[in-house]
Amino acid sequence: MTQQTTSSPRANFKVYLGSTLFFIYILLSTPLFGLCIFTCLFFPFQVRYKIGQIWIRSLLYMLKLCCGLSYEVEGAENLPASAAVILSKHQSAWETIALRQVISPQTAVLKKSLLLIPFGGWALATLKPIAIDRQNQKEALKMLLEQGQARLEEGLSVLIFPEGTRVAPGAVKKFGAGGAMLAQKSGFPVVPLAHNAGEFWPRNSFLKYPGVIKVKIGPVISTTDKKSKEINAEAEQWINQAMQEIANQ
Repeated sequence: MTQQTTSSPRANFKVYLGSTLFFIYILLSTPLFGLCIFTCLFFPFQVRYKIGQIWIRSLLYMLKLCCGLSYEVEGAENLPASAAVILSKHQSAWETIALRQVISPQTAVLKKSLLLIPFGGWALATLKPIAIDRQNQKEALKMLLEQGQARLEEGLSVLIFPEGTRVAPGAVKKFGAGGAMLAQKSGFPVVPLAHNAGEFWPRNSFLKYPGVIKVKIGPVISTTDKKSKEINAEAEQWINQAMQEIANQ
Protein backbone atom coordinates (compact mmCIF):
# COMPACT_ATOMS: atom_id res chain seq x y z
CA MET A 1 0.00 0.00 0.00
CA THR A 2 1.37 3.40 -0.93
CA GLN A 3 0.39 6.99 -0.60
CA GLN A 4 0.75 9.81 -3.07
CA THR A 5 4.38 10.84 -3.32
CA THR A 6 5.91 14.19 -4.19
CA SER A 7 8.67 14.72 -6.73
CA SER A 8 12.18 14.23 -5.43
CA PRO A 9 14.07 17.43 -4.56
CA ARG A 10 17.08 18.28 -6.67
CA ALA A 11 20.54 18.64 -5.17
CA ASN A 12 22.73 21.58 -6.13
CA PHE A 13 25.84 23.27 -4.80
CA LYS A 14 23.88 25.20 -2.18
CA VAL A 15 22.29 21.99 -0.87
CA TYR A 16 25.68 20.27 -0.61
CA LEU A 17 27.27 23.29 1.05
CA GLY A 18 24.46 23.78 3.56
CA SER A 19 24.35 20.09 4.44
CA THR A 20 28.12 20.07 4.96
CA LEU A 21 28.02 23.13 7.23
CA PHE A 22 25.19 21.62 9.27
CA PHE A 23 27.13 18.36 9.59
CA ILE A 24 30.19 20.28 10.82
CA TYR A 25 28.01 21.98 13.44
CA ILE A 26 26.76 18.60 14.64
CA LEU A 27 30.35 17.36 14.93
CA LEU A 28 31.39 20.42 16.93
CA SER A 29 28.32 20.78 19.14
CA THR A 30 27.88 17.12 20.10
CA PRO A 31 31.00 16.84 22.30
CA LEU A 32 30.33 20.26 23.82
CA PHE A 33 26.68 19.76 24.76
CA GLY A 34 27.06 16.03 25.30
CA LEU A 35 29.77 16.44 27.90
CA CYS A 36 27.91 19.33 29.51
CA ILE A 37 24.80 17.19 29.96
CA PHE A 38 26.74 14.13 31.09
CA THR A 39 28.75 16.06 33.68
CA CYS A 40 25.45 17.27 35.16
CA LEU A 41 24.54 13.66 35.96
CA PHE A 42 24.22 14.40 39.68
CA PHE A 43 22.19 17.56 39.13
CA PRO A 44 18.38 17.42 38.99
CA PHE A 45 16.92 15.94 35.81
CA GLN A 46 15.41 19.34 34.92
CA VAL A 47 18.90 20.83 34.60
CA ARG A 48 20.06 18.19 32.12
CA TYR A 49 16.78 18.42 30.23
CA LYS A 50 17.06 22.20 29.90
CA ILE A 51 20.58 21.93 28.50
CA GLY A 52 19.32 19.34 26.05
CA GLN A 53 16.54 21.69 24.94
CA ILE A 54 19.08 24.46 24.31
CA TRP A 55 21.03 22.03 22.14
CA ILE A 56 17.90 21.06 20.19
CA ARG A 57 17.05 24.72 19.57
CA SER A 58 20.57 25.36 18.33
CA LEU A 59 20.38 22.41 15.93
CA LEU A 60 17.06 23.56 14.50
CA TYR A 61 18.37 27.12 14.16
CA MET A 62 21.46 25.92 12.29
CA LEU A 63 19.34 23.60 10.14
CA LYS A 64 17.29 26.59 9.02
CA LEU A 65 20.34 28.85 8.62
CA CYS A 66 22.50 26.37 6.70
CA CYS A 67 19.92 24.32 4.82
CA GLY A 68 16.87 26.58 4.65
CA LEU A 69 14.81 23.87 6.33
CA SER A 70 12.17 24.84 8.90
CA TYR A 71 8.84 23.46 10.07
CA GLU A 72 5.32 24.46 10.97
CA VAL A 73 2.91 22.76 13.33
CA GLU A 74 -0.83 22.33 12.90
CA GLY A 75 -2.94 21.10 15.81
CA ALA A 76 -0.69 22.06 18.73
CA GLU A 77 -3.86 22.88 20.64
CA ASN A 78 -4.63 19.14 20.65
CA LEU A 79 -1.75 18.40 23.01
CA PRO A 80 -3.08 17.62 26.49
CA ALA A 81 -1.84 19.55 29.51
CA SER A 82 -0.56 16.32 31.07
CA ALA A 83 1.60 13.51 29.72
CA ALA A 84 0.50 11.35 26.79
CA VAL A 85 1.70 8.56 24.53
CA ILE A 86 2.74 10.17 21.24
CA LEU A 87 2.48 7.85 18.23
CA SER A 88 4.39 9.47 15.37
CA LYS A 89 5.15 8.81 11.74
CA HIS A 90 8.83 7.95 11.22
CA GLN A 91 10.51 9.04 7.98
CA SER A 92 13.73 10.77 8.93
CA ALA A 93 16.27 11.64 11.58
CA TRP A 94 14.60 15.06 11.78
CA GLU A 95 11.74 13.99 14.03
CA THR A 96 14.10 12.38 16.54
CA ILE A 97 15.47 15.89 17.09
CA ALA A 98 12.68 18.36 16.40
CA LEU A 99 9.80 16.61 18.15
CA ARG A 100 11.65 17.11 21.42
CA GLN A 101 11.04 20.82 20.82
CA VAL A 102 7.45 20.43 19.59
CA ILE A 103 6.37 18.24 22.53
CA SER A 104 7.97 18.89 25.89
CA PRO A 105 8.71 17.49 28.40
CA GLN A 106 9.12 14.09 26.82
CA THR A 107 11.24 11.01 26.52
CA ALA A 108 11.42 8.53 23.66
CA VAL A 109 11.68 4.85 22.92
CA LEU A 110 14.96 4.16 21.14
CA LYS A 111 17.53 1.50 20.32
CA LYS A 112 19.75 0.61 23.26
CA SER A 113 22.83 0.71 21.03
CA LEU A 114 22.40 4.48 20.53
CA LEU A 115 23.45 5.07 24.14
CA LEU A 116 26.94 3.78 23.30
CA ILE A 117 27.66 6.58 20.85
CA PRO A 118 30.33 8.87 22.34
CA PHE A 119 29.15 12.16 23.81
CA GLY A 120 25.66 12.28 22.26
CA GLY A 121 24.66 8.79 23.35
CA TRP A 122 26.20 9.24 26.80
CA ALA A 123 24.19 12.44 27.26
CA LEU A 124 21.02 10.79 26.00
CA ALA A 125 21.43 8.04 28.58
CA THR A 126 21.02 10.62 31.37
CA LEU A 127 17.70 11.94 29.97
CA LYS A 128 15.54 8.98 31.02
CA PRO A 129 15.19 7.28 27.62
CA ILE A 130 13.38 3.99 27.20
CA ALA A 131 16.22 2.07 25.58
CA ILE A 132 15.22 -1.32 24.21
CA ASP A 133 17.00 -4.25 22.59
CA ARG A 134 15.09 -4.96 19.38
CA GLN A 135 16.64 -8.40 19.13
CA ASN A 136 14.74 -9.50 22.24
CA GLN A 137 11.17 -8.46 21.52
CA LYS A 138 9.65 -10.02 24.63
CA GLU A 139 12.06 -8.20 26.95
CA ALA A 140 11.74 -5.00 24.90
CA LEU A 141 7.95 -4.98 25.31
CA LYS A 142 8.27 -5.61 29.04
CA MET A 143 10.70 -2.70 29.39
CA LEU A 144 8.48 -0.43 27.30
CA LEU A 145 5.43 -1.13 29.46
CA GLU A 146 7.24 -0.82 32.79
CA GLN A 147 9.49 2.15 32.06
CA GLY A 148 6.91 3.83 29.85
CA GLN A 149 4.33 3.89 32.63
CA ALA A 150 6.93 5.19 35.09
CA ARG A 151 7.90 8.03 32.73
CA LEU A 152 4.25 8.95 32.09
CA GLU A 153 3.56 9.08 35.81
CA GLU A 154 6.58 11.39 36.20
CA GLY A 155 4.91 13.80 33.76
CA LEU A 156 6.97 12.94 30.68
CA SER A 157 5.18 12.22 27.43
CA VAL A 158 6.51 9.11 25.70
CA LEU A 159 7.33 9.41 21.99
CA ILE A 160 7.01 6.14 20.06
CA PHE A 161 7.48 5.41 16.37
CA PRO A 162 5.06 2.49 15.90
CA GLU A 163 6.45 1.65 12.46
CA GLY A 164 9.64 0.64 14.24
CA THR A 165 11.96 2.03 11.58
CA ARG A 166 12.17 4.93 9.16
CA VAL A 167 9.79 4.51 6.22
CA ALA A 168 10.26 6.33 2.91
CA PRO A 169 7.71 8.99 1.91
CA GLY A 170 4.74 7.42 0.17
CA ALA A 171 5.21 4.04 1.85
CA VAL A 172 3.08 2.61 4.63
CA LYS A 173 4.24 0.09 7.23
CA LYS A 174 1.95 -1.71 9.67
CA PHE A 175 2.05 -0.29 13.18
CA GLY A 176 3.52 -2.28 16.03
CA ALA A 177 1.26 -2.64 19.06
CA GLY A 178 3.69 -1.61 21.83
CA GLY A 179 2.65 2.04 22.04
CA ALA A 180 -1.05 1.24 22.10
CA MET A 181 -0.45 -1.42 24.74
CA LEU A 182 1.38 1.11 26.91
CA ALA A 183 -1.50 3.57 26.57
CA GLN A 184 -4.11 0.92 27.34
CA LYS A 185 -2.20 -0.41 30.36
CA SER A 186 -1.33 3.00 31.81
CA GLY A 187 -4.61 4.74 31.04
CA PHE A 188 -2.83 7.74 29.53
CA PRO A 189 -4.22 9.12 26.25
CA VAL A 190 -2.69 8.78 22.80
CA VAL A 191 -1.81 11.68 20.52
CA PRO A 192 -1.24 10.77 16.84
CA LEU A 193 1.28 12.81 14.85
CA ALA A 194 2.04 12.99 11.13
CA HIS A 195 4.75 14.85 9.21
CA ASN A 196 6.59 14.82 5.89
CA ALA A 197 10.18 15.30 7.09
CA GLY A 198 11.41 12.51 4.81
CA GLU A 199 10.74 14.67 1.76
CA PHE A 200 13.35 17.20 2.91
CA TRP A 201 15.72 15.12 5.06
CA PRO A 202 15.55 11.66 3.46
CA ARG A 203 16.33 8.60 5.54
CA ASN A 204 20.00 7.59 5.51
CA SER A 205 20.83 10.75 3.56
CA PHE A 206 23.57 13.30 4.14
CA LEU A 207 21.65 15.96 2.19
CA LYS A 208 18.99 18.24 3.68
CA TYR A 209 16.79 20.18 1.24
CA PRO A 210 15.22 23.61 1.80
CA GLY A 211 11.54 23.84 2.56
CA VAL A 212 8.96 23.73 5.32
CA ILE A 213 8.19 20.43 7.02
CA LYS A 214 4.49 20.04 7.79
CA VAL A 215 3.65 18.60 11.21
CA LYS A 216 0.06 17.66 12.01
CA ILE A 217 -0.95 16.78 15.57
CA GLY A 218 -4.22 14.92 15.85
CA PRO A 219 -6.95 15.02 18.48
CA VAL A 220 -6.44 13.04 21.66
CA ILE A 221 -7.46 9.39 21.44
CA SER A 222 -9.02 8.28 24.70
CA THR A 223 -7.94 4.87 25.96
CA THR A 224 -10.86 4.41 28.36
CA ASP A 225 -12.64 1.07 27.86
CA LYS A 226 -10.67 0.36 24.68
CA LYS A 227 -8.49 -2.57 23.73
CA SER A 228 -4.98 -1.89 22.49
CA LYS A 229 -5.95 -3.07 18.99
CA GLU A 230 -8.71 -0.45 18.83
CA ILE A 231 -6.36 2.29 20.03
CA ASN A 232 -3.69 1.29 17.51
CA ALA A 233 -6.15 1.10 14.62
CA GLU A 234 -7.58 4.53 15.43
CA ALA A 235 -4.12 6.12 15.58
CA GLU A 236 -2.95 4.38 12.41
CA GLN A 237 -6.05 5.46 10.49
CA TRP A 238 -5.69 9.10 11.55
CA ILE A 239 -1.96 9.22 10.73
CA ASN A 240 -2.40 7.62 7.30
CA GLN A 241 -5.22 10.05 6.47
CA ALA A 242 -3.16 13.02 7.70
CA MET A 243 -0.20 11.89 5.59
CA GLN A 244 -2.44 11.83 2.53
CA GLU A 245 -3.68 15.35 3.34
CA ILE A 246 -0.10 16.60 3.65
CA ALA A 247 0.83 14.98 0.33
CA ASN A 248 -2.14 16.61 -1.37
CA GLN A 249 -1.27 20.12 -0.18
